[in-house]
Amino acid sequence: MGESELLDEKDIKKYEQIFKKLDVNHNGRVDIHNLRDELGMSEKYAQQFIAKSDSDSSGDVSLKEFIGYLQDQEKNLRLQFSKLDRNHDGKVELDEMITAFKELGVNMDYGEAVKLFKRMDKDGSLDISYNEWRSFLLLAPSTDIHDIVKYWRHSTYLDIGEDFTVPDDFTETELKTGLWWRHLVAGAIAGGVSRTSTAPADRLRVMLQVYHSKQKMTECFSYMLKEGGWRSLWRGNGLNVVKIAPESALKFMVYEQVKRFIRGETNRPLTIFERFVSGAVAGCVSQSAIYPMEVLKTRLAIRKTGQYNGVVDAIKKIYVNEGIRTFYRGYIPNLLGIIPYAGIDLAVYETLKRHYLSTNGSQVPQVWLLLACGSTSSTIAQVVSYPLALVRTKLQAMKVKTTEVSLNAEGIAMAHPIRDHTMSTMFKKIIREEGFQGLYRGITPNFIKVLPAVSISYISYELISQKLGINMA
Repeated sequence: MGESELLDEKDIKKYEQIFKKLDVNHNGRVDIHNLRDELGMSEKYAQQFIAKSDSDSSGDVSLKEFIGYLQDQEKNLRLQFSKLDRNHDGKVELDEMITAFKELGVNMDYGEAVKLFKRMDKDGSLDISYNEWRSFLLLAPSTDIHDIVKYWRHSTYLDIGEDFTVPDDFTETELKTGLWWRHLVAGAIAGGVSRTSTAPADRLRVMLQVYHSKQKMTECFSYMLKEGGWRSLWRGNGLNVVKIAPESALKFMVYEQVKRFIRGETNRPLTIFERFVSGAVAGCVSQSAIYPMEVLKTRLAIRKTGQYNGVVDAIKKIYVNEGIRTFYRGYIPNLLGIIPYAGIDLAVYETLKRHYLSTNGSQVPQVWLLLACGSTSSTIAQVVSYPLALVRTKLQAMKVKTTEVSLNAEGIAMAHPIRDHTMSTMFKKIIREEGFQGLYRGITPNFIKVLPAVSISYISYELISQKLGINMA
């Protein structure tokens, strides 16, 4: 038996193992759902894979069809690899890849090339072997070099209702072609859908944070329904959705400017710490610009029925009765909360994802992996930064008082100045009255909404991206 036949037998056994993993129903067939659920492949690419491998047009793939497709795929992948391997040493280095892609008409800037290179370079050798190339692209629905690059690129948008996350990085090509604005639009719409879906949990959190007398979630939830009916569960959500677009746009613009400043004249990719610094600065600027909307959102969420006739009426009444500085109450703890939240969220998310990919050898982050990493990182970030968020919300909800009226010894009403609460005095007040556990009042609804918020945001973003012509491979 020849060496090529032995290799073919090994390959066939490998293909059979992959098929067995995908065939979760044990019916000898693999369909779109198996590819999507087991590999995290997008709906679009799963459909393309089935269309190209399903020779009898049955809508799914048998083991024979699966093996036949992968054998052809491997031959074509070897051909494409040889085109990139300019010096024929059996490996592709970064400069080699960039040069080859350029000659093949694929536009890719240095930063994106490094990012894609690292995704495939599992052993950290700073070059790509054929085995790494094949492992990553074997189940791609095409071997055309332009389609391979599309499959190689992967992006996602997760919105959990928090505004402290670090913005996504866009490639030079996306920036020059204007594709970036489609990502922002898709992200804004997905965020709106996600926040609206989880708005009752968000309002429940705010009510528990503000009203010390309502100790239990069930008690607080019953009060909201009794006081305003089921529609009151979405109070403040309209403004929470509206502020997504201006905040995301401003955060993106500042983020890009800070990245350029950090890079200087080079075009190198940013480290995690540099991304965190860029994201934190962008978050501080965007939050400063839209912060009055944050205060309004809180006031609208805790309002009683008939207290305000809409946003404009709320602005007028708050301004007349409490002054302009009310719209920046809680600003300091809000800014301070950006640092631990953005830093921990980014670091934990990247660490979990990279650890899984380095030990598991998965070629593309699966959907469940992205959702698990996103949920875990945001949960840990919330736990660390929550006391600051609690103080911020309580300060936002408090009405500004400069004087207080009391009766003197003769029974005459006298007005005297009072000291307004600051971040430090609010911390002391909470600890004095409720203990350290009081700093985490209302955190349970936050935990409850994380997973559905991330899932809804991801699914919404993918569907909207398809409509806008964004590749979500």
